[in-house]
Amino acid sequence: MGNRTISEKIKEYQQKVETIKKGGGEKRIEKQHSLGKLTARERIDSIFDPNSFQELFMFSKHRCNFMGMEKKELPADGVITGCGEVNGRTVYAYSQDFTVSGGAAGEIHEKKICEIMDMAIKCGVPFIGINDGGGARIQEGVDALSGYGQIFFRNTLLSGVVPQISIIAGPCAGGAAYSPALTDFVIMVKNSAQMFITGPSVLKAVTGEEISTQALGGAMTHAKLSGVCHFVAENDYDAMNITKKLLSYLPSNNLEEPPVFKTDESTLRRDETLNNILPDDAKQPYNIKDIIKKVVDNGKFLEVQEFYAPNIVIGFARINGRSIGIVANQPAHMAGVLDINTSDKSSRFIRFCNCFNIPIVTFVDVPGFLPGVDQEYDGIIRHGAKMLFAYSAAIVPKITLIVRKAYGGAYLAMCSKDMGADRVIAWPTAEIAVMGAEGAAKIIFRKEINEAEDKEAKFQEKVNEYKKNFANPYVAAAHNYIDEIIEPAETRRHIIRALESIIKKRDIRPPKKHGNMPL
Repeated sequence: MGNRTISEKIKEYQQKVETIKKGGGEKRIEKQHSLGKLTARERIDSIFDPNSFQELFMFSKHRCNFMGMEKKELPADGVITGCGEVNGRTVYAYSQDFTVSGGAAGEIHEKKICEIMDMAIKCGVPFIGINDGGGARIQEGVDALSGYGQIFFRNTLLSGVVPQISIIAGPCAGGAAYSPALTDFVIMVKNSAQMFITGPSVLKAVTGEEISTQALGGAMTHAKLSGVCHFVAENDYDAMNITKKLLSYLPSNNLEEPPVFKTDESTLRRDETLNNILPDDAKQPYNIKDIIKKVVDNGKFLEVQEFYAPNIVIGFARINGRSIGIVANQPAHMAGVLDINTSDKSSRFIRFCNCFNIPIVTFVDVPGFLPGVDQEYDGIIRHGAKMLFAYSAAIVPKITLIVRKAYGGAYLAMCSKDMGADRVIAWPTAEIAVMGAEGAAKIIFRKEINEAEDKEAKFQEKVNEYKKNFANPYVAAAHNYIDEIIEPAETRRHIIRALESIIKKRDIRPPKKHGNMPL
């Protein structure tokens, strides 16, 4: 080519950039849009602040020479990687490009992802993965598998050091599904996202089962049934907005405190409606989220795993401008009973909050652990123990509000004083006991009831006697298991004051590698 001028070299560079940015070309981009999906670059543009994204490794190329790959040009090797700012805070991210070889991941593609994961941990900033790809590139064989292994290894290194968020905006199948599963939060786009280890065609061939892609691994399947999905997005834009909202509650790394926002509402306001929010009948359900929203700043609550194990509610809110994690029994579903799925759901959330210095506020109205042969056979003892372990191991500020029922082992599992709660607050409606009055009366007063002429009247008399003596917060308060009994209308003021007084607490534990959680 001889000696070229500077302008020729710059023009060549510009042409290369233009070609790379077109990804798989106009036809494939149109196909992507026809499916209601954004391209990889459009997703990057929609999540990062304008003009803040720095693309890294744009000119990466695969080096596979098998099965015709030597003739294939794969722009950016099918993944956009780099860093930028999300609401002014630095974040590293990758976005798989489905228009380039179906977003399949090969050695260099995976190396790009590993490079930015390494930078995220060095810089102490969040890491986001936008997944839209067909899994490992078959032509690259063990090199592609090795790359996935290196990503999984880094997911584990980043865990508990920087927040990791996975957005599933298309297919994410086979081994590729394990990287999102290792991250802190999984956001799936309705109708576009698919996650499974074994796809429908293989299932049919091996087991004879017939099922659609969405029924097997769609967003609602994983949101309701498996618990793999934490948030369901209506479309790609919604997924990016959920990510931004989620990041606003989190610190950039485990050595920072969560961001504090100024609140424009009256800090210590009373809310008279809380005095009348509970039904008079203790067996009557109500929605715990109505209480949560009346207590937190501006009534804003970002619920996590809304559709999975709905008998417990978890999520993020702010109180007096501070980020908090909320764990709450939900009487509106299965009376708020604890079971295997609620134990898993809440335990992982508690551990996430502890990793990232987010105080935990627990709202308690729990009748106990769910009885049943299936629960026992499936390991309710092992799973329920996870909650005990997670709360006991958490050293962040922990505030517990007992609203109504707090019975038996479930009372302990919902962060009682004995599980390390720094402040336990109760409403006058709180009932703290080994079990409900009816069950207790049948056991304690069985002989008297059986010998009575009017067994039903005697039973009711003993139930009322038990309620008078135990179905209240005063016995527990007398023994210092409750710090404060408060008027419900004053709940926000008491939680704010409690949080401000314990926010700088230090909880020193014996040195060890890590505990052995019952998994």
